[in-house]
Order: sequence, then structure tokens, then C-alpha cells
Amino acid sequence: MSMRGISLSLALTLILTLAPAAARAEPKLGILIYRYEDAYVATVREAIGQALEGRADLTMEDGRSDQAIQNAQLDALVDVRAGGVVLDKIMEANLPVVFFNREPELDLLRDYDKAVFVGTNAADAGKMQGDIIKRIWEAHPEYDLNRDGKLQYLMFQGDPDNQEAIARSEWSVKQAGLNGVKMERLGPILVCRWDFDQAKAAMAEAWAAHEGRIELVVANNDSMALGAVAALAERGYNTADGAKFIPVVGVDATDPAVAAINQGRMSGTVKQDGRAMGEAAAAVILNLAAGKAPLNGTGFKFDESGLAVRIPYSPYTGAK
Repeated sequence: MSMRGISLSLALTLILTLAPAAARAEPKLGILIYRYEDAYVATVREAIGQALEGRADLTMEDGRSDQAIQNAQLDALVDVRAGGVVLDKIMEANLPVVFFNREPELDLLRDYDKAVFVGTNAADAGKMQGDIIKRIWEAHPEYDLNRDGKLQYLMFQGDPDNQEAIARSEWSVKQAGLNGVKMERLGPILVCRWDFDQAKAAMAEAWAAHEGRIELVVANNDSMALGAVAALAERGYNTADGAKFIPVVGVDATDPAVAAINQGRMSGTVKQDGRAMGEAAAAVILNLAAGKAPLNGTGFKFDESGLAVRIPYSPYTGAK
């Protein structure tokens, strides 16, 4: 069965066994990261490294958001002949693999019993953003600048084809609507590749087009949310004095985002537990490398698919 559908528009994030553990020997593991500069993935990467320290021989590569680069890195790690992408190559080499954070199509994993996904339920992040939006809207009627009873917003999306990004964008708005908040998007979805600088530039352009009408900014991750905050600050909004403010909601609960929320420069985020994700990915790959059941002794459970371990989200709107 061909697994070419697992090749995405951007590189994946995965950890695979290059050589199993022999008696009293460490397994050799390869870790392919879609982009080192991603703030959230950096926390997962650190957690994996700490969890595997002294327990495995690690090789780690930066895919730099480029599938071609990552395919070449996989070729260098895995001695395979021509053909296929990612899972095809891993299957050909008969290697255990854990995909994490960036979810592949799970149906593609069903015919390979050495593959597991560790991640989250992307829709849940969007739903929690929608709940945060409701609380903001109810607590601050002054944010309805034109008094039309609708919340005019900008949407910053990570990637146009990434299923996690799509789910977060869709469910943040849908959940806010289910909560009774009437939502109206200003302009197109702003695709900023999870990146601070791209979001900052996009926010400046959106400001030029919609100044005086923007009542909310929703972003798929904190890097883009903070880029929007930085652009707003240059225009006298979302500064420490709190005189002028537009609510901004992100995802990840990175340290800079948490600080911005606690300083009153950003409204909320959704915590994605990078340490738990890293620890789970490390535990599963060690089990697979040793020929054990993937969740043996971990305390984690598969979801209904039997292929994925889901790390729960939690909302964050400020220090208590």
C-alpha cells in the first residue's frame, strides 16, 4: 500500500528507530523536526531530549519547514533505495516510528503496526479559544466598537492545508457561535506559517485595511498572536498602560505569551503541554525499539482510533 498521502505541504515531526537496542545497548534514534524555530516544538524537542538522555543515541535534524529537505534527511538516516516519502521509506526499512505534534492521516498508519501518533485533538484547542472569546465578549461590552452586536475579527492561520490549523480556525469561530457570540471575519484568513514576523507584517496590512473595525484577533499559535500584538503596540494598542486594547487569543501557552497575558498585552491562550507530549513520544519510541507494546508501562491510553495518544489542552487567561 502506498503511503504517499502522508507527505504534507510542510515537513512533519517524527522520531524513529534507526537501530534497535541490543543487550545492554542504547537504541539509535533519529528525530526529524519540521522547524527548530517553532517556539512550541522547541519545548517538545527539549522534553524528548531530556527523557531520552542516557537511554538512546540520538540524531536530530531541522526540516526548516521544507518537505524536500526532510525527505533528504530521512534518506541520509535510513538506508533505502529510491522511492516514496516519509512513511513509505520508513515501512520499507521496517523501522518503528512515532509521529508527534503534526498529525498525519491516521488511516495511513493502520497497515503498519510500528507507527503511533502522539499529539492533541486540534478541534479542542479551537473550542477552548471559542470559550475564551465568549468570556471576553461578555466581560467587555466596550469591545463592540460599532455597537452592532457582532464581533469583527481577524484570523491568523498557520498553514492553508495543515489539518490542525484548519481545525483550530474552524472551531474557534464555531464554538464562539455556539456560545452565543455572533462572529464576522474581516477580510480573508491570514496565512502566516506559524511565524511571528509574518503575522506582524500581516497585522500591519490588516490594520491599514480595517483600522477602527478590528474587535478581536484569533491566531492558531502564540507566535502569530505575539506578532499581531507587536504590530498593535506600534500603533499604540496592547501596551502595558492598557489605555487602548484589542483582545488577542493564541494557542500553546509559550513563556512569552504567558508573560504578555500577565502583563495585560494579550487576552488568552490555550496550553498545549509540550513536556507531556515529548515525554509520551520518548516513552513510546523506547517501547517500540525494544519490541514492546507501544504504551507498555507508560500510563498513556490510545484514543478511539487505536493509533493516537492525545495530550489534553487547557485554557490560560492569566495568573491567579
